[in-house]
Amino acid sequence: MVPKKITTHILQNMKVNGERISMITAYDFSFARLFDQAGIDVILVGDSASNVMAGHETTLPITLDQMIYHASSVIRGVARSLVIVDLPFGSYQSNSKEALISAIRIMKETGAHGVKLEGGEEVLESVKRILAAGVPVMGHLGLTPQSIYKFGTYTVRAKEEMEANKLKIDARLLEESGCFAIVLEKIPAMLAKEVAETVSIPVIGIGAGKYCDGQVLVMHDLLGINTEFKPRFLRQYLNLHDPITQAVQQYIKDVKSNDFPSEQEQY
Repeated sequence: MVPKKITTHILQNMKVNGERISMITAYDFSFARLFDQAGIDVILVGDSASNVMAGHETTLPITLDQMIYHASSVIRGVARSLVIVDLPFGSYQSNSKEALISAIRIMKETGAHGVKLEGGEEVLESVKRILAAGVPVMGHLGLTPQSIYKFGTYTVRAKEEMEANKLKIDARLLEESGCFAIVLEKIPAMLAKEVAETVSIPVIGIGAGKYCDGQVLVMHDLLGINTEFKPRFLRQYLNLHDPITQAVQQYIKDVKSNDFPSEQEQY
């Protein structure tokens, strides 16, 4: 039986029906296939690849070409999930024409189903231009990692009334422009609740509390591959770090002792 593909329309119906949306990051074919077969609703090819795949301190260094490489790998492993790709830093901020060119490259060269970009009113022209070309757009408000040097910290955003009000206005602007969903990152739970109840489109949270329409986590955090990152909002569902380390150490031991390969493991 061919699985029913998740679309932006299905996500909208999930919000209306009160069904929570599951979302996880992936950056390669193998994990994307695992997540898709497990039944995840949305796979985000995140610019977090800059951190967890390339070892950079921030998301800023990753390029559009690198995002296209990761997204192309992911899409080949997916039969059901909706695949959304982050527009990386520098690929949409300068003007809306560049933003459109970047979005079109992602769609044409990867086969992905939509793009995500950070910001509200300041990127609205780019959002509208991308949407006018028929490319689905997911917004991203709150802690926006591409602006980390402006913020100077990864602490919770929109705790103050002025920033909270701007976030609520930006969420409505993104909805009115035609975005199909919004990610809210690291903001107070009650503010996220207010936004989720105010806008008609799905709101996906990461560190934004339980009242969002869905949740997203970075796969390396959820699976316990990355052990250094332990924020309050993270629930680690597996500890892959230790058994992987132990397996490789055992392999090294078996190679050194000439135990591997055995008579049965050679031709």
